[in-house]
Amino acid sequence: METIMNRKLSIAFATAIVGLTLAGSVQAYDADWKRGRVYYRMVCTACHEAKAGGAIAPTTKTKAEWAAYIKADKHAKGKESLKHYVSKQYRDSIKATNKAAAKFADVPEQELLEDIKAFVNKGAKDGDAPAKCS
Repeated sequence: METIMNRKLSIAFATAIVGLTLAGSVQAYDADWKRGRVYYRMVCTACHEAKAGGAIAPTTKTKAEWAAYIKADKHAKGKESLKHYVSKQYRDSIKATNKAAAKFADVPEQELLEDIKAFVNKGAKDGDAPAKCS
């Protein structure tokens, strides 16, 4: 009887340890708005100024408008998705001429997108710290 009780206790303890280990590895990513700001200004803004007729400051949209834009995953009228411009493939293609793309070459795409979201949310028209592109 005591052996069965010890076995049940061991199984319960092992299950608890596995559960705690898994819970720790599934934590949400805490976005870095400062890294998002650097990427936005040095990659997005630089490209828009060179090819699209001007920068798009975070203050041009509200937080809700930025959220809808990012969720739609469409880059203006272009064929590419918004996610393309944070992809490792895109960063590799411009890293020779763009220091931010080179610096963040190994950052996971989803983390970088979350960083940019955090920056545009903070810098939005109704954000905590409305921001310009420079």
